[in-house]
Amino acid sequence: MENRIQVFEQMLAADPSNTMVMFGLAKEYEKEKRYEDVIRVLEDYLTKADDEGNAYGTLAAAYERTGNREKAIETYRKGIDVSLANGHPSMANEYKMTLDLDFSD
Repeated sequence: MENRIQVFEQMLAADPSNTMVMFGLAKEYEKEKRYEDVIRVLEDYLTKADDEGNAYGTLAAAYERTGNREKAIETYRKGIDVSLANGHPSMANEYKMTLDLDFSD
């Protein structure tokens, strides 16, 4: 798996604005449970990409796994809005269910 990460990192170094590579790298980091790296890459990705909602779920889960519940909640809420705006109601419902089940206090 580390080889895939190295390939993505090299590709990103060659083209730092390539959002497809950024997202792919974040998903590889996620597989390796490198959540701080997921957060770093996806925060940058979201400033550059017109994401339709998927990155918000990955980012929110990474926040949750690093213990930042408030940021996870905020990110899931943003993901709901973005998902709905892009015609992905099932993704929005998934994020709503996550908030209801995992973050209700």
